[in-house]
Amino acid sequence: MTAIPFDNSYVRLPDRFFARRAPTPVAAPRLIHMNGDLAANLGVDPDWLAGPAGVEMLAGNSVPEGADPIAAAYAGHQFGNFVPKLGDGRAVLLGEVIHRDGQRRDIQLKGAGPTPFSRRGDGRAALGPVLREYLVSEAMAALGIPTTRALAAVATGERVVRETRLPGAVLARVAASHIRVGTFQYFAARGDVEAVRALADHVLARHYPEASSVEHPYRALLDGVVARQADLVAAWLLVGFVHGVMNTDNMSVAGETIDYGPCAFLDAYDPHTTFSSIDAHGRYAYGQQPGIALWNLTRLAETLLPLLAEDEEAAVEAAEAALARFGPGFEAAYHGGLARKLGLPAYRDGDAALTDDLLAQMAANRADFTLTFRRLCDAAERPQADAGVRDLFVDPTKYDAWAVRWRERLANEGRNPAATATAMRAVNPAFIPRNHHVEAMIAAAVERSDFGPFEELLAVLSRPYDDQPAHARYAEVPESGGADYRTFCGT
Repeated sequence: MTAIPFDNSYVRLPDRFFARRAPTPVAAPRLIHMNGDLAANLGVDPDWLAGPAGVEMLAGNSVPEGADPIAAAYAGHQFGNFVPKLGDGRAVLLGEVIHRDGQRRDIQLKGAGPTPFSRRGDGRAALGPVLREYLVSEAMAALGIPTTRALAAVATGERVVRETRLPGAVLARVAASHIRVGTFQYFAARGDVEAVRALADHVLARHYPEASSVEHPYRALLDGVVARQADLVAAWLLVGFVHGVMNTDNMSVAGETIDYGPCAFLDAYDPHTTFSSIDAHGRYAYGQQPGIALWNLTRLAETLLPLLAEDEEAAVEAAEAALARFGPGFEAAYHGGLARKLGLPAYRDGDAALTDDLLAQMAANRADFTLTFRRLCDAAERPQADAGVRDLFVDPTKYDAWAVRWRERLANEGRNPAATATAMRAVNPAFIPRNHHVEAMIAAAVERSDFGPFEELLAVLSRPYDDQPAHARYAEVPESGGADYRTFCGT
């Protein structure tokens, strides 16, 4: 029996889909953290993975039996500008396994050395971005949001050169697949309709099998991706997540959150919030994310036109009809989610005004996004708890006026206040990856080789909806309010 039960399918596609490339070995690999539960669900022995042979594999120093390592080809629009050849410049896909849920998963090493797509880069990853992606992706999974997962992080014993010399690391990442909108764009830009069709058939079989046998499978494929992205971006907004770099090569056709580069979470609510240092014009700001998702999906639809119908006009009509579903799908998921965050199980006409008015007052009063909704859970159960919410508003009377309408709406539901509060606590996290705590964790690891803060924060974020009094400091807002926080892509 092999250590990892690989069952690889992407490498069965034509050679032009990827470049075969083994990981580049590192000097002195050392395991930082390994996700034992995820390993077991992938059919991998956690003890083996944490042992010497497993760490050698996770670092890229050995290729396990059954693996078929590749770097995938793809293109992408980066900040609106099309780049016809990107590809995995510092990631190597070892292969695929079948998860216990019966679904196929990729195992990829990020920071595994240069590939033919590296574009003069070193193919490596610094420790800080690896820890950020590990922590945030696992936090997103615990929040119930579709995401790639972190299997392990390994220190390489080598330095990488960025602005300074930094300790290097490799992230072992797990995904439903690493196929992106940009993967389709890579072949469409070359006029390779045969490759677009082969890729679409692969995605249908892997991610949308129910659509494979319908009369118009490629239209069903586009419908499926549109629906998943509408739900995904709504889920991001409902927890205050800002992806930071929603290029088309960072949008998974499987509907997962992928590529945690300059990501961050809102402190004070402001839909114009942009954290990424390279997003000078706010293209990927928090409130822009639904529109950008639709823009990216439009690029995907363009690649599929030759498959949607033989007649160009009919193909365009089919694409437009599919894209038109994004808005209603997003609005239903987003406003329905906001209603549940306010203790309203059934979304009704007029609820949008209630939720939108709250957000407008939160923005005007610099109220913390996560704490406002979490403290509303207590307020739903005990009006005396209004004080905790009021404290978050510059002008507390703005909250008072809104709360009268909210309580009238809650009364119409006729639900027990304790039951309402319990339901609200299940959708309003107490803990998110607060940016200042993430930075403190990274600084401890990079500057002092102290991984204690990483371990503790990871444990807290694994239970985001539970009150954890011993770790209450992780729910606190930064003294600065977080308005001046900036993130960097890590490359």
